[in-house]
Amino acid sequence: MRTTVTIDDALYQRALEVADPGMEKADLFREAIKTFVRVQAAKRLAALGAAAPEMQAIPRSREGVLKETSGRPKFP
Repeated sequence: MRTTVTIDDALYQRALEVADPGMEKADLFREAIKTFVRVQAAKRLAALGAAAPEMQAIPRSREGVLKETSGRPKFP
């Protein structure tokens, strides 16, 4: 999808300074949008904190699911 946006020049320059060398403009904006989506999802999840206190605890791992690899657990 193509779109035209107006952005702050100083903010764009700062983004270029911290971006990987040679990063394409499209990649920079793609990463910015991905980060925005992650942050908004995290905010929504945090806002749900204790919203369902009657809910059963969700198991974080099941027996046999985690494999030990070089000292760190690894999912299959």
